[in-house]
Formats: sequence, C-alpha cells, structure tokens
Amino acid sequence: MHGTQQAFIMNSFQYDLNDDQRQIRDLIRRVAREKVAPRADEIDRTAEYPQDMFALLKELGLFTLPFPEQYGGAGSMLSACLAIEEFGRVCYNTAYLLLVQWVPFGAILHGGTADQKARLLPGLASGELRGAFSTTEAQSGSDVGGIATRAERTAGGYILNGAKIWCTNSDIADFILVAAKYRDPAKDHKDGISLFIVHKGAAGLQVGRKEEKMGARGVPSCPLFLDNVFVPEQDMLGGGFKAVMEAFNASRPLIGARGVGLAQGALDHAIGFVTNRSAFGQPVSDFQGVRWMLADMAMQTEAARHLVYRAASLVDAAAPAEQLAPIAAMAKCFATDTAMKVATDAVQLFGAAGISSEYPINRYFRDAKVLQIIEGTNQIQRNIISNALLGRPGRK
Repeated sequence: MHGTQQAFIMNSFQYDLNDDQRQIRDLIRRVAREKVAPRADEIDRTAEYPQDMFALLKELGLFTLPFPEQYGGAGSMLSACLAIEEFGRVCYNTAYLLLVQWVPFGAILHGGTADQKARLLPGLASGELRGAFSTTEAQSGSDVGGIATRAERTAGGYILNGAKIWCTNSDIADFILVAAKYRDPAKDHKDGISLFIVHKGAAGLQVGRKEEKMGARGVPSCPLFLDNVFVPEQDMLGGGFKAVMEAFNASRPLIGARGVGLAQGALDHAIGFVTNRSAFGQPVSDFQGVRWMLADMAMQTEAARHLVYRAASLVDAAAPAEQLAPIAAMAKCFATDTAMKVATDAVQLFGAAGISSEYPINRYFRDAKVLQIIEGTNQIQRNIISNALLGRPGRK
C-alpha cells in the first residue's frame, strides 16, 4: 500500500483535536495495534473474560478518562471516544471493558451521595473495584419505566425482589447498580425508580449462568435473581434515577464511537484483503465495483465519525439536554447502523473467506449487530430524534 493511502486510512480525520487528545489517540492506537490486536480473535473464540486486557487498561489509567480531573480523568468525552474508537478498531471486547467500568462510575458521579462517591469512585478509578449496571428485564428492555423489580421499605433500608437479564460484568463485579421501583412519598405515594447498590455476596442475590452471545463474547452478561435482598439506606443512590439517565444520555457518543471503531476496523481488513488477491488476471482491488464499495464504506465511516465527535464536543461544551439528546441519538444510531453496513460489505468483499472463522472479519460482523441493539435500540434512538423534531405523539 502506498504511503499516501496508508496515511489516509490511519489519519483520515482530525476534528480539530487539541494536543492532549492527539497524544491520547496516538498512544492508544499504538497500544491497540501492538498489545490488543494479537489477543482479539482468541478473546472472541474462547468467550473468556480477558483479565490481561483489564490489567492493561488499569496500567494505562484509563478508567476515569471521560471524568473530571479531580478523579484522575481528562474531563473530555471526545478523548474517551478516541480511546473507544481505537480499541474498538481492533477488539470490541477490550473497548467494552472501558465502558462497563465507566457506566457505574458515571452513574455514581452524577447520582450518588458524597458518601457513595467517597466509598466507590476511588476503587473504580484505580480498577481495584469493578461495577455493573442492571435495568433490563425479560418484559422491559427499552421500556425502563416498565421494570417490575421492587424495593420495599424496611427498617434501615430496602428489600429488593425481582429478576434481571443481560447484566454485563455481573459475575465478576464487586457491586451492581440495580434499578428497582419503590414507593416515593415525594410523589404522593406513587412509584419512583431508583438505583440500589447491591454488593457481591449479598444474601439473596444470585448471578445466573452467562449468556452464550453472538458477539461481545469476551465480557459476560448474566441474569440476576433477587430474593429478599436487603440494601441499607446508605446504598440507595442519592441523586435519583433521572440524574443517572441524564448522565447516560450524555455518554451515548461512546456507543457511537464503538460503531466508528468497528467500521474502521472492518474497512482496514477489507482493504488488506482485496489488495492481496487477484482474479481474472488482475488485482481484485482494480475492479471498479470493488473500488466503489470501498469508497462507500469509507464515506459512511467518515460521516459517522464526524457525527460522533460532534456529539462528544457538545457534551464537553455542557450543551443543554434538549440540544444534546437528538444529536447523541443520531450519533449512536447512525454510527452503529454504519458499522453493520460496512461490516456486511466487508464480509462480501472477503467472499467465502468472510464466513470462515479463519479470518477476523466475521467477528466484526457479529459485534456490529450487537451495537444496533444495546444501550438503547436504534429504533428508540429514532424515537428520540423524531420527538425532538415533532414532539411526542399525541401531545400538543
């Protein structure tokens, strides 16, 4: 590959990054290629938790990257997106290890009490503690308000009963943030929703067998069963569920960044494959149909990157929720749809080799499908966007 072509693939987008952000991107790109990429296929094949990759992220001090400097972070969502993109470009699961640590950190940072922050954030920041977050139930995935897990008031705290599914990281977590309905006196005794800190080994908590997943195989997702689990008063998240959900909306560009990373990685592999193959007496890369496919893949990836980084920049600029929400939804939806489209086209360019486990491209295809579903399905993202344009259906 010519040097100018390689430069385009490696550095096709700068987005007015500052020096710190460029240094973060370049460091993680090097680490990803040298230390993470060689492990990616094995992590996917064995579906075993990559403890060595967790240790690497811990050594690099990345568990607080998007958060304020007082916690050791860069205070930059754009920097966090750069990290996710570069890791996701070679290994979805290693990028996922960052997110599963960032989600409980962000929830406690935005919704926790001073005591909860003091108890849990330092450990999450250093990697000495691992957390998990659980809202999804069998009958309520996208409909968070429909959860059935209950928290009943009792002396000194709450008793939790219910069941959850798809709780990522739960079988290795030191604690799980569990969403449950409770009676809220401030709302005339109507039900509210809050998060409750359930510690590993709590009586009545059972973590079920990990799911056998199509993609995202290296980070476990398990069901939870809560049978009269006592949660002390001080472990009910202080700021309420609304504050936490607003924090999650602000973190949505990270999911889009995973899509960009997957798309770029699939494009990288496709270019490498077609430039080393010949058919009908000429390089496969000389066929116009192939060249146009790759051109479309590059355009789609570049467009997704612009949208994701635009959303991340709005987060860093503390944009109001009504401005951020539709852009963040666009970023997540478009980038993950792009990942699926680019990965699909990459498999096609590989031909029969694309469906062989000998080549990594099928891993990108499977992981991309997961991204269209998790962290708010792309149908829900379209609802958010259309509501911003038209208002909610049935409301004037």
